[in-house]
Amino acid sequence: MQNADLWQKCIDFHGHSCGGLAIGFRAALYARKLLDVDFSEDEQIVCITENDACGVDAISVILGCSAGKGNLLFRIRGKQAFSFYNRQNGQSFRLILKAQPDSKKDKADKLEYMLNAPDEELFAVTEVTQPLPPEAQIYGSKPCDECGEMTADCFLRNKNGKMLCADCYDKA
Repeated sequence: MQNADLWQKCIDFHGHSCGGLAIGFRAALYARKLLDVDFSEDEQIVCITENDACGVDAISVILGCSAGKGNLLFRIRGKQAFSFYNRQNGQSFRLILKAQPDSKKDKADKLEYMLNAPDEELFAVTEVTQPLPPEAQIYGSKPCDECGEMTADCFLRNKNGKMLCADCYDKA
């Protein structure tokens, strides 16, 4: 298998080898090839994932997309689909996992197929369905007037003159 060291790095990060991790592994490698990039140090590469499954970890490891940096966004639809954007040149596309051949019955066969099949056999490449999200915003924080917990300004809500976090606002 090509990229065995990178596959092992993904396994180490995720905690185990599985078919779901292999999906994200292959999607990330394909995206890296199509975007002609290596790793996103900041927010150059953005991924909107339509699932919160194992493969998302491989996308983080390989492409540097992470929720903390704001370049890994979740739009949960239960699909093995990933939209990738390159902020530097405007390139974007959506990868959608195709159905596996019926001959792949057991887990070992499925994993072997996922790790070694040609990219074009695994994924359909289509136009993105979501616009490029804005870069991550950095907000100031203030204490909630009710519980005192520090809360990002944009999440505080005014209720009868008090600035409340979402939890306290819902209780009030």
